[in-house]
Amino acid sequence: MRIAGLQNLSLVDFPGHLASAVFVAGCNFRCGYCHNPDLVAPGELSGPSEEDVLNFLAHKKEMIEGVVLTGGEPTIYSDLPDFVRRVKDMGFEVKLDTNGSNPGQIEDLFRARLLDYVAMDIKAPFTRYSFAIDRENLARSLEESMRLIMLSTVPYEFRTTCVPGIVDDDAVRSIGEMVKGAKKYCLQQFRPRITYDKKFQNVRPYPKEDILRFRSILEGFAQVVETRGI
Repeated sequence: MRIAGLQNLSLVDFPGHLASAVFVAGCNFRCGYCHNPDLVAPGELSGPSEEDVLNFLAHKKEMIEGVVLTGGEPTIYSDLPDFVRRVKDMGFEVKLDTNGSNPGQIEDLFRARLLDYVAMDIKAPFTRYSFAIDRENLARSLEESMRLIMLSTVPYEFRTTCVPGIVDDDAVRSIGEMVKGAKKYCLQQFRPRITYDKKFQNVRPYPKEDILRFRSILEGFAQVVETRGI
């Protein structure tokens, strides 16, 4: 597994936990508004080795409780479960951030009881995913990941970044139908400062009242709806 970076301490990425965040390099999506563009197609970007990260965690056991695996997209790596198992064996709880494109990997992690929290990004209604990736049968994979997550006993959240031109009232309502009955949904403010496609740096974020309206729509579908960054 190729690691691009390590955030020593995070107070917000793993609900209820002090955590370190491990950023993997590479992603199978190309979302123009991505705020970690260096991780999408990282080229020669180098970071710590797995052993470096594990050694760091070994020295922080008295300080942190959890480890967040994010990116990039962690599930593109077939050896992800091996790394997660080593982290779990050290006594840490593990949160996975994923785009949901690899349900087989998610199912394997669930079956091995290697996850303590999952956050899956839902970019838009499936019919609008062409902005992120040109791939047939993507909806089937995303639906399967959503099903696995909602049926698991592991705490989870679905989340959407509210990007003007991609997410609107109709999109939020369609997403609500997709996740009907979900325990938790998070709506995130779009930040145009750093983006994979520079044209998104000229997109003006939604005002607070629009995102609150989106929240009111989703409250008819999910048990808890939160907003972030507004």
